[in-house]
Parts: sequence; C-alpha cells; structure tokens
Amino acid sequence: MPDQYHILLVEDEEHLQEALQLNLQMEGYDVTIAGDGAKALSWVAQAHFDLIIMDVMLPEIDGISVTETIRLTNREVPILMLSARDSSDYRITGLRKGADDYLTKPFHLEELLLRIGKLIEKNTKQKQVTSFPEKFEFGGNVLDFSLRQAITFRGETLQLTKKEWLLLRLLLENKGEVVAREKILQMVWGYQVYPNTRTIDNFILNFRKYFEEDSKQPRYFHSVRGIGYRFNE
Repeated sequence: MPDQYHILLVEDEEHLQEALQLNLQMEGYDVTIAGDGAKALSWVAQAHFDLIIMDVMLPEIDGISVTETIRLTNREVPILMLSARDSSDYRITGLRKGADDYLTKPFHLEELLLRIGKLIEKNTKQKQVTSFPEKFEFGGNVLDFSLRQAITFRGETLQLTKKEWLLLRLLLENKGEVVAREKILQMVWGYQVYPNTRTIDNFILNFRKYFEEDSKQPRYFHSVRGIGYRFNE
C-alpha cells in the first residue's frame, strides 16, 4: 500500500480547482491538476493515479468523453464524476461510460471527501481480495515468494533482487492483462512519474533470459508497445 494516494483533479474552474486541491492536500492526498480534457488524458498516459475526480463540463474534450477514453486502457482507477447537471440522463450516461460515482454541484466538501475515501478503500480491498500463492510454477520454473528463490526449468537456483520479486508478483497477479508502465513504476519503484522506462525493459529482458526457453521468442513475458507489459501463462 502506498504511503500517499495520488489523485488527478480534472477541473477548469480556477476557484473550485484551488479550493479542492488545498482541501485534498490537507487530507494527505498528493494532487495533480488538469484544467481540460486533453491535459487529463496526457497525465493519465504518463502517471499512475489512485483516483480521478472528473468534471463533466470541460474545454476541448468533455469529461464523459475523457472517461470513456480512459476506460479503453484503464478499467481499474476509480473515477468520481462532478457535474452541475442533476438530470438522471447525465448520471446514467456518466456511469455507463465508466464513472464509479457521480456527485452533483454544488456539493458539501465533507460528502466529497467521504466518497473519495470510500472509492479508494473499495479499490484497495478489491486488489487485496485475490490471494496470491507463495509458490508459482510455469514452464518448469518454480518461484518461491516466501523464500525469494527461483528454480528455473534448467534446474538453476536464482536469488533475485527485491525489485525483481515485486515486478514478478505484479505481473503474475495480473496474468493475461497488460500492466501499464506507469503503474509498474509507481508500485515497484515508488515514482509517480519516471522519465525513462528502459529500466523495466531491462528487467523483462532478464526474466526472459532466466525463464524462457527462447528469450528472443518469449512465451511468457511480453512487451506491449506504448502501453506496458503482460505475463501469459
């Protein structure tokens, strides 16, 4: 669990933006600001967030369209939608397009903070529900997470680094799914934004050398260009 949760606040009203940022920071959150839909998509592409607060009425690209675009590649991050429009049609559309919650302006700050806390708590618990085995086997390789020891299909015993174990666990927990580079950097290295992803590429290359019969034609560890990495069993 991270020491501090990262929130992306997508809001174009400067006064509301400043007020929300201040109050969220006072609650211990790390806050990144986006004043329009295009900037919001740019931030999501380069950083990992634990929650997104999304205003509906935004310049350039509206919040519902931004939410729909985010959901094409990220179905995990909770999105709390804010709107001055109270009609049920807008609520239904927002929720259908991928929002997890919908709050109408004007709102009580305490209610907003409670909803944010609930969404982050729920998302954190969902991630923890899936129990992960201490031993994991694939292709003749045996990974023992309790001992931090790996035995390859060749019979070699490897002592991997802490970060190698963290990355392996993250990929295996999400087997069959692409794990975004930004999420890996946040969960394994602890950076919200990291300027160079070559470090991850080197780790993946090492995994292929350790655990693949043919490292040039990998069966298990895959790179998805421009998005992230995936483990296929």
